[in-house]
Amino acid sequence: MCFRAKEFVPVSVSELISISLGGSSQQVPAGATGTELFSEFPHVIAVRVHGELKDLAYVVQPGDDVEAVEIDSPDGLNILRHSTTHVLAQAVQQLRPDAKLGIGPHITDGFYYDFDVAEPFTPEDLKALKKLMQKIVNQGQLFRRRVVSESEALEFARNEPYKRELIQIKGHPGDEDGASVEVGGAELTYYENVDPRTGEVAWRDLCRGPHLPNTKLIGNGFDLMRVSAAYWRGDQKNAQLQRIYGTAWPTREELVAYKTRLEEAARRDHRKLGAELDLFSFPEEIGPGLVVFHPKGGIIKREMEDYVRRRHVEEGFWYVGTPHITKRGLFETSGHLPYYEDTMFPAMRVDEERDAEGNIVKEGQEYFLKAMSCPMHNLIYRSQPRSYRDLPLRLFEFGTVYRYEKSGVVQGLTRVRGLTQDDSHTYCTPEQAPGEIRMLLTFILGLLRDFGLHDFYLELSTRGEGGKFIGSDEDWENATSVLRTVAEESGLELVPDPGGAAFYGPKISVQARDAIGRSWQMSTIQYDFNQPER
Repeated sequence: MCFRAKEFVPVSVSELISISLGGSSQQVPAGATGTELFSEFPHVIAVRVHGELKDLAYVVQPGDDVEAVEIDSPDGLNILRHSTTHVLAQAVQQLRPDAKLGIGPHITDGFYYDFDVAEPFTPEDLKALKKLMQKIVNQGQLFRRRVVSESEALEFARNEPYKRELIQIKGHPGDEDGASVEVGGAELTYYENVDPRTGEVAWRDLCRGPHLPNTKLIGNGFDLMRVSAAYWRGDQKNAQLQRIYGTAWPTREELVAYKTRLEEAARRDHRKLGAELDLFSFPEEIGPGLVVFHPKGGIIKREMEDYVRRRHVEEGFWYVGTPHITKRGLFETSGHLPYYEDTMFPAMRVDEERDAEGNIVKEGQEYFLKAMSCPMHNLIYRSQPRSYRDLPLRLFEFGTVYRYEKSGVVQGLTRVRGLTQDDSHTYCTPEQAPGEIRMLLTFILGLLRDFGLHDFYLELSTRGEGGKFIGSDEDWENATSVLRTVAEESGLELVPDPGGAAFYGPKISVQARDAIGRSWQMSTIQYDFNQPER
């Protein structure tokens, strides 16, 4: 959609400022807000200024680069859903006045909010909360941003211990637990829900924003889905809170369509089908995220592996095998340990000997369960002198690896602690890299199509800021350029993923959509230019 600032009542030239609106230069009155700029576009619910999301109440400044944010855009949906969390929290504190507020971020297709309450929420509570929320929505309460000092924020949160904790760590909230929606950056801000008739503040919450202009824009496209327990900030040492999950969409029709997709997903749930067809199970005695394949599942797994192995051999890969465990030093040499140790199973100390008094007479060694196969494949490559005539050298195995996923996030076969993947590594010269990457992408897409997947797009994960990444700028630029060129040549949609690269290099991720439109990451092609030096 093309946006142009509305026609304003003529003003003197001295009262006009120049801004960029949707890529074109325009003159607007000094003091104009996003609300005034887009008053003729009801689907615009926020603005992006120099790439940063702002409320429509933002007053534009000379030289601002302003873009409209529509409610059905990805950013618009996030704003809609986060605004709905505020309405939920307001309703909860009406129903349960003693409820203490945790964190309420938007998530994929919805939102959640954590509460500290004396009694768990019941299905009847959710029904009552939805009625209260609809009442707040219909009131059209205004979302008003207010910048506060730390002392003011602490005063507002005098009865909110979790908010007080966030205020005191405002400079380093962390993104992994949702805290960044509340605090972060240079300012502390509260959002007040204001009664449009009286101007009185009906409710307020610590929040960075932005938000919808008013609650009426939430409409009737929201619902509360379920309740679960959750530890404060995801730490099992902290208090256990009640988490209410919900969803919000611009229209009732989109909400109904989303619920239909959920019903289809439940009908196709591989965990349910796996049990009904006697394919696999996850015995409690073994532990979460560790699958056991039954005879029927074993047949399917073997047939898939046989086919994939044959296709790799046909493409010039050498089939190899590596152990499930290795000394700590290998992962230190490869550089993986500093970046991935938190997601690996704890080290095992073996071969240590002690005397009768318990004194160590022989130092032991630390071993890790294998979390990735690349360091071991590197040792195969290094096992003998290599000539450029040996390149490219393509190694492949069904590598069984182990990742220490938190028990609360493991899910069926899609999020596990132990998995076997078709894992390959190609050793080649920089000049050979574009051709090898092109071959790999074609090979991967063909293999996935053989298994019935046809709807793909690609993600290009590149380097971000900070100390996570190693290597020179030139190497990163060259590797990223090669991956981008190959990805664009494929003709598939290419989605940027800034900051999502591995520590050693950029990557292409093949994403596949299933029969009901959900996206799944299938395969990755990673360009590692640091391992040779290590």
